[in-house]
Amino acid sequence: MIPVHLDRISKSYGSAAPVVHDVDIAISAGEFFTLLGPSGCGKSTTLRMIAGFVSPTSGRILFDGRDMTAVPPNKRGTGMVFQNYALFPHYNVAQNVAYGLVSRKVPKEERRRRVADALELVGLGGYAERRIDQLSGGQQQRVALARALVIEPAVLLLDEPLSNLDAKLREEMRTEIRRAQKKSGITSVYVTHDQGEAMAMSDRIAVFEAGKLHQVGTPREVYHHPASAFVARFIGRSNVLPGEVVGREGDRAAVKLGSGATVLAGHPEDLGVSTGEPVAVSVRPEHLAFTEAGEGIFDAVVRNIEFTGSSCQFDLLAGELELAVTAADRADLPRPGDRVGVRVEPERAWVVRP
Repeated sequence: MIPVHLDRISKSYGSAAPVVHDVDIAISAGEFFTLLGPSGCGKSTTLRMIAGFVSPTSGRILFDGRDMTAVPPNKRGTGMVFQNYALFPHYNVAQNVAYGLVSRKVPKEERRRRVADALELVGLGGYAERRIDQLSGGQQQRVALARALVIEPAVLLLDEPLSNLDAKLREEMRTEIRRAQKKSGITSVYVTHDQGEAMAMSDRIAVFEAGKLHQVGTPREVYHHPASAFVARFIGRSNVLPGEVVGREGDRAAVKLGSGATVLAGHPEDLGVSTGEPVAVSVRPEHLAFTEAGEGIFDAVVRNIEFTGSSCQFDLLAGELELAVTAADRADLPRPGDRVGVRVEPERAWVVRP
């Protein structure tokens, strides 16, 4: 297990805006760390710089304090799992998994042992002689994972490995990947655009937009305490409400919203929040609750309801402001067209950069 440090790395192509701009991240030894963001945000380029397939324009990449920036990919000790698996169709499962060991001239008996161990780790102990075309998509993904793990890499890199699987299989495989990573203890960097995937699998998450790093934190931190309006909206759903700071109460800012109501909201220590400053307040849909019309911070009309099983998702219109509310399913919930009041649950509002 080794730590990885991305020391203010950037990547530009010609005179265009940087694909990755001044990214500084310290990944702990044995951590499952996810690079998350929409398509084209720079997360895959960042992963490829860690792998050595792309050279940074500036900055350094350190493995356990050693500068790897100019080290070629085959000398970095990384294992890579690609989106399309990149398996050899004319090899059986064991031959695919052993490929990296053969190229490293590992003795035959040790190869056999390590391949068997890797297949057991990913739940394919009886599949060594199977052809690739006899495997399901999920099984092929496990073979690709075993091939990356069998070389006992210092760092495991995974580039959207679940994107070709159906929803149910994605859930199963994210559990399997997490289990295998924890058992092996290998420092792992995972790329995805799927927020749910990142939240379920990661020790910590780095959220990217347009080449810039917005926030690094645990899944709970980025969900409940987003650093910006972008993070608030990208991680799940959030109501991002414009307002102005009008004072303080303890460690919380008093923010006057457009409705005229004032809410108390927490904020990051490094976010300067002074009276008169325009800010935004993030409130998750499950942290808004219905009241009688005229008794909340907003008066709104119910536009649409989606039943999801244990809960209902409400879309409301409060003047020109669109609001999302999540409520546990029950018989007395509002119906489309009803006028309702909306309140914020105490200590559930959070100041973000607009």
